[in-house]
Amino acid sequence: MRRGIVAIASSCPDIAVTGEAGSGEEALELARKEPFDVVVLDISMPGRGGLDVIRDLRAARPGIKVIVLSMHSEEQFAVRSLRDGASAYLTKSSADGELVDAIRAVASGRRYITQEVAERLAYYVECDSELPPHERLSQREYQVLLLVGSGLTLSEVAARLALSPKTVSTYRARILSKMGLATSAQLIKYAVDHRLA
Repeated sequence: MRRGIVAIASSCPDIAVTGEAGSGEEALELARKEPFDVVVLDISMPGRGGLDVIRDLRAARPGIKVIVLSMHSEEQFAVRSLRDGASAYLTKSSADGELVDAIRAVASGRRYITQEVAERLAYYVECDSELPPHERLSQREYQVLLLVGSGLTLSEVAARLALSPKTVSTYRARILSKMGLATSAQLIKYAVDHRLA
């Protein structure tokens, strides 16, 4: 996927690819050393979660523009990514046709929002007081919800997020409490019903 992104961007004479990273930690290290204008960030990269990396990139380089590229639908991460400072959100399925336009837009100081993301944002503006329970979770709680909701055990979630099983259990308890649920089975059903898994 990374080679494909590099090939798409490199094919344009007005875009220069000046660095690549294989994980969130590598991306942060590169951004601290090099003055990138735009970063294309895979939200599901190895290591730290993409949402955490967006915030850290913006803290390390306040002027940097972040394009989030995700295999997840708009419902899962678009609004959160934009809230955390991303300038654009694209699904991997739309990257071929829209990546270059998104890079050019954010490099010039604008946001790039697909029609699907615009509709989702409009929904949240209209219904802000009636947000679904999962939108009230912290970023880490939301990550745990997605993983538990996809059927992973607490130990598997802990390994995926580099946390202890006890910490994941605490997050799960908070999620259940905030969402008014009682069991992991209800959590999984909620995630499926809301297309989060």
